[in-house]
Amino acid sequence: MNDRSFTTDIVVRFRDLDAMGHVNNAVMFTYFEEGRKAFFQSQFSSASANDFPFILAHARCDYLRPVALGNRPRLKMWIEDIGSKSFAIGYELAEAADPETVYSRGRSVQVCFDYRENRSVPISAEWRTVLEGYLRR
Repeated sequence: MNDRSFTTDIVVRFRDLDAMGHVNNAVMFTYFEEGRKAFFQSQFSSASANDFPFILAHARCDYLRPVALGNRPRLKMWIEDIGSKSFAIGYELAEAADPETVYSRGRSVQVCFDYRENRSVPISAEWRTVLEGYLRR
């Protein structure tokens, strides 16, 4: 089984907190988005939004424990599935110093998209090669 994953540290900002003093549930999707950005920038040297030829089709998150301002979460990501035009990413947000302390798990599905033509397109060979390197079988 391939266990290659991509990790990035997440900075909990004061603005991420809700009235209860923990990271608001909607912010978790921002953390996943920041992870996607970091992953694709690292793999393709992406510099602008135009370098991300996909749209988000689905996202889900299971909240396991609250994240507070003093926590230092690390996001681990991997590819769960690759189709002809779409791919799924798995996420696990855990404490950097204690990976057994898991805050959330999630999944998103991205569809490759041509913005000029306004339609979905097949995953390019270059992207498929990179994605397959992180595919958990």
